[in-house]
Parts: sequence; structure tokens; C-alpha cells
Amino acid sequence: MFVGHYSVAFAVRSDENKIPLWVLFVAVQLLDFLWAPLILLGIEKVRIVPGITATNSLDLYYMPYTHSLFGALIWSGLAFAIYRMVSGAKASRAAALLVGFAVFSHWILDLIVHRPDLAIYDDTWKVGLGLWNYRGWEFVLEIAILIGGIVLYLKRNSVARKAGIITFGVVLILIQAGNTFVHRPPSSDQAFAITALIFYTAFACAAFLLEKGRTGTTT
Repeated sequence: MFVGHYSVAFAVRSDENKIPLWVLFVAVQLLDFLWAPLILLGIEKVRIVPGITATNSLDLYYMPYTHSLFGALIWSGLAFAIYRMVSGAKASRAAALLVGFAVFSHWILDLIVHRPDLAIYDDTWKVGLGLWNYRGWEFVLEIAILIGGIVLYLKRNSVARKAGIITFGVVLILIQAGNTFVHRPPSSDQAFAITALIFYTAFACAAFLLEKGRTGTTT
């Protein structure tokens, strides 16, 4: 799962909870934001194995700290506590819970597409439904939930830059199409981790800029 994760960020954000979209963009990819530095440090492990799935060449064989069910629950709880603490009186408990949910949604969506490489605890009892082995269906799922999230966002928010949000959505779809159908194996695990960090950071920055100055936004 790649751009499909952002469907949750779009769907969760509303004028009522006032969670900045960029915060939700970071939340839905927090597990990968943490995973990439751990790969660079050699703490978690990935191998490049062309053909291991129809969609990508990643053998994600050791990532207990970020992508185990237990780890995902811990990071979700920490995200709830940190958002509650940093936002203070401006954030309701419900808004902080939504941020925690956004973090945990990453594991749920990964469960659908990953091979059995998501551990329940530590590096044991690995699960994954394997939709990455069905390239067309996986692409349809990612795009369908992304579009659904954007539609909900446009309906539930006072959007000053509607055209910008739609254009951003189109860009995400094109990036996913390239990632799915014109995929080339990365040169190394570290190169992939760095590229992932660049994309996730760029997307969060774009979300910040699109909402900057909009009505109904607080940061």
C-alpha cells in the first residue's frame, strides 16, 4: 500500500475536528517514517528480491519495531498522547483518538496487500493477505479508496483550494500508476528507504501548503 494510506488522512479530516491535513499525512505514514531510518541504521531489514510479488520487489523480512501489530498499537498510542499534549486545549480527546487511528490504519491497510511479513509480536506469527500478488486489483483498491477519501474531504471541509486538492489527488494517482506498472527494483535497501522518506515528506509538505490559509483550519 502506498498512496492508498492517504485515503484515511483525507477521510478523517473535517472542519469539526480541525486536525491539520499535514498532521494526518504524517500519521498515516508514521510507521514508514520510522521504518526508513531503522533500515538506514540496520535495525530493521529488507532485501531486494525481484519478482517476490507482482507489484514490488521488497522482501520485508524483519521489521518488528514498526510493522508488528504490537508495535503499531504502541506507536498509535504514542501518537494519541503526543497530539493531545502538543495541541493542549485546542484538541479534543476525539481528535487525538483520530490521529491514533490514522497511525494504526497503516497496519490494517498493509495487512491487505503485504505478503505474510507483518508480525503479530516481535518477529513471530506473521500475517498478510498478499494482494500485492494481484497487481491490477491492488491498483484498483489503492485508487478507489484514495478517491473515496478525497471526496469525503471535499464534502466535509471548507475548501479554499478545491482545484489544488483535486490536482494533488491526480498527481498521487499518477505516482501510484508509475509505482505499480513501471516499477524498477531499487538499487539497494538504503536507496529505497531514502526515496520513501523524500516522498512521504514531500506529500506532507504539499498537504500543509494546500491547507495554508484555508477557512476553518487551525494548526
